[in-house]
Amino acid sequence: MTLPATTRAAVLTAHGEPLTLQDLPLPQDVEPGAALVRISCTTLCGTDIEIWEGRMTFPGMLPMVLGHEMVGEIVATGPDTKDALGRPLSPGDRIGWSESTCGECYGCVVLREPVACSRRGYGFLQRADVHPFATAGLSEYAYVTPGAAKLQLPASVKDTWASMAGCAAKTVLRAFERAGRIRPGSTVVVQGSGALGIFATAVAKIAGAGRVITVGAPASRLELAARFGADAVVDFRDGPVVDQVLELTDGRGADVVFDVAGAPSIGPDAVGMAAQRGTVVIVGSTGPAGDGFALSTVMGKELTLVGSLNGDISDYSRAIGFFESFADSYPWDDLFSPPVGLAEASDKIAHMHQLDEVKAVIDPRR
Repeated sequence: MTLPATTRAAVLTAHGEPLTLQDLPLPQDVEPGAALVRISCTTLCGTDIEIWEGRMTFPGMLPMVLGHEMVGEIVATGPDTKDALGRPLSPGDRIGWSESTCGECYGCVVLREPVACSRRGYGFLQRADVHPFATAGLSEYAYVTPGAAKLQLPASVKDTWASMAGCAAKTVLRAFERAGRIRPGSTVVVQGSGALGIFATAVAKIAGAGRVITVGAPASRLELAARFGADAVVDFRDGPVVDQVLELTDGRGADVVFDVAGAPSIGPDAVGMAAQRGTVVIVGSTGPAGDGFALSTVMGKELTLVGSLNGDISDYSRAIGFFESFADSYPWDDLFSPPVGLAEASDKIAHMHQLDEVKAVIDPRR
């Protein structure tokens, strides 16, 4: 079989500027354990928007191809290419994949935590002018490296759902596991009304929360959160968030607070609205340092503070299983915009930046 020599890709060359369509080289030899995939669906994540904005940046990262939530069909594999569960992979198989890990560092070997890998590699952090060039989602084809954790996907999980499982959904499910048990009937606050926040709202209800309060903006996103299980919503533009939450909880606060927004004021708000002996889970703080808050509040309320970073292949697998189990529980398709081609990817990034869309969908085949 003759493999494609190049792939069309939407490349970020400067923060805040439109993506440029380029033809990137593709490796002609697929390594053992690797795969060449034709992308069928990429869903844009908040991290993609933060990289485009320049809020997440480091020297030498550009040019690059954005997109780390994607699904595709295998075109070619190297020898002995398997998914994370040991299933042999062949051309025609539909897969998703998680970040690459080295398997040799302290995080991998001693901690046994893939998210702690010191050489953890993201496809969207691969420079577009360095071999293997195209490893991310805003591309017709992607080279899936040997160290990337691949997952063969069940036909019952839609492309959009499986793509979202690759970051947003797995990140939320890991955060819930890190938080510990959601006591039946408890009060949960979700800070953030983007895709992670709305998904976390639904997960909280499924997990048994008696009352879920979603904090965010604009009104359209809060209305969507209500369709995904929010019993009450708080628009942060209507006044101090802590005061609004305390009023909704008769002054007691929330048993568990999930931060999936990462705004500077999130930390003080989270500890302020947490109930006595409550738990605060920090998930969304990817940008600059947030506002400070008093450690005496943490001590006085006997709060538990938990950090949760992204997710690994086990969280990804659980996210796929979640969508299989709860396919009919909520209108998941309402999270996604109609798919567009690579040429419209820049417009979709701008729309998400302006909070006009929750989850943009790119189909590079269009």
